Amino acid sequence: MRAACVLVCLIGLLFAGEAAANPIERACLLSPRAAADPAVCGCIGSAAQRTLTQRQMRAGARFFANPDHAQEVRQSDRPHHEALWQAWRAFGEAAESMCGQG
Repeated sequence: MRAACVLVCLIGLLFAGEAAANPIERACLLSPRAAADPAVCGCIGSAAQRTLTQRQMRAGARFFANPDHAQEVRQSDRPHHEALWQAWRAFGEAAESMCGQG
């Protein structure tokens, strides 16, 4: 159940793109999803801080607001896009591991 909440919050990032000290936590909190509670969003924000650079968080918050751009990054052969996508995959795994336990 908790893993589903984490995934809902991550999907909710698609609808929030405001930047803050931790763009991921902020986007989660601004998500219209019911599962976007402060505890879950705080956990997701912590996972982001542990696995992503500030630049990667900002870039990810932007492309989560634009799924087409996320797809471009995922399919790109550019080294910096590949690195960003790998970082985001690691973040997703860390968020699920840290926040999906319940």
